[in-house]
Amino acid sequence: MKTGIIDVGGGFRGIYACGVLDYCLDRNIRFDIGIGVSAGSANLASFIAGQRGRNFTFYTVYGLRKQYASVGNFIRKRSFIDMDYVYSTLSDHDGENPLDYTALRDNPTEFTVVATDAETGEAKYFDKQDIRQDEYDIFKASSSIPFVCKPYFIQGVPYYDGALGDPVPVEKMFASGCDRVVLLLTRPENVLRTSDRDEKLAACIRKKYPCAAEKLRQRASRYNEGVTLAQEYARQGKALIVSPDDTCGVSTLSRNPADMKRLYDKGYADGEKISSFMG
Repeated sequence: MKTGIIDVGGGFRGIYACGVLDYCLDRNIRFDIGIGVSAGSANLASFIAGQRGRNFTFYTVYGLRKQYASVGNFIRKRSFIDMDYVYSTLSDHDGENPLDYTALRDNPTEFTVVATDAETGEAKYFDKQDIRQDEYDIFKASSSIPFVCKPYFIQGVPYYDGALGDPVPVEKMFASGCDRVVLLLTRPENVLRTSDRDEKLAACIRKKYPCAAEKLRQRASRYNEGVTLAQEYARQGKALIVSPDDTCGVSTLSRNPADMKRLYDKGYADGEKISSFMG
């Protein structure tokens, strides 16, 4: 019986999943496969490395710094979030809060990170073979929200946020050989995603990356379809959807520490559902 976990990300709402994953670490709950999308990829990296509390610090301490996310970054570097600051300056072996690369590498859990090829609009699935000590570019690529951030280049290929290519990779997980799946959402399960904001962002990148723009326009409907599919698997007993009943005022780019702490606590409490599901 192979069990997988998916973290779909959601910017600073990702602190909810961070709470769920810290609960799993405290209860020694492990998974055979993990798939991370956008901020969910970084959440799972720390989880697989066994670094409890690391993600919480990134959201509530480093996330408040101007070097992390600011209009100044956008003006100077064309990226509101400075991916190199987050995943290199802070995360390298000599950084303020290093990712335990050795623990991540040696953990038998399979790990997939989803990004989107900006030129084709197709999903790109990276794995542990694409991660090396102090080379965390796949997390930067997976988290690059179109227009808010410039695409991140890996070996000459520009990548955007993984949510364009595969926002809820449930089918990918079952195709990887899983028998049951835990899906972490960072918005209420029954709240449909709308495309208004995506339409505006798509217009900003359409001229240079028309395929990625089209995938961005479709993201809301594809996200909703993915959740519907997961709900069907849940009815069959093959999936568990863990999601907040309320986002506590936290949005993709909002950074109120008190709100984030409440959302984290909600995630930690909801982690108990996984204990029952895993049986």
